[in-house]
Amino acid sequence: MSVNRSKAFDLWLHAGKELNHGPSYFAIAQNYLNGHGVRRDLKKAIFYWELSAMCGSVRGRRNLGANEWKSSNFDKALKHWMIAVRDGDESERSLKDIQKMYKDGHATKDEYAEALNSRQSYLDEIRTFQRDEAAAFHSTYKYY
Repeated sequence: MSVNRSKAFDLWLHAGKELNHGPSYFAIAQNYLNGHGVRRDLKKAIFYWELSAMCGSVRGRRNLGANEWKSSNFDKALKHWMIAVRDGDESERSLKDIQKMYKDGHATKDEYAEALNSRQSYLDEIRTFQRDEAAAFHSTYKYY
């Protein structure tokens, strides 16, 4: 492991443990998933995704859902993705994955509708006059 990567890994661990920083745990998980500076280890990646999700990381939650999907644990995948949608998954990947689950028969129409309602509720919650003005001023800035 390079000196810089080793230092970053130590800082992520410290931030996760001391500050309950979900993105740091997510970064550690990604290193274990991809073998960056550490031996590839899916079990450790999942462990750190779980820690990141418990700290509020939408990305960690989304990856837990994807891992459950790959294992054909559709109910667990749906639960993780529903939480990610409620918590404001900006990429909308969780919502798209729930839509795919619905199309494939692994989620009900009501569950998909709940996901759509959760997404709209999140957008309504973060809507402000200033964001609307910014979105109108610059077409690439959209939060809705």
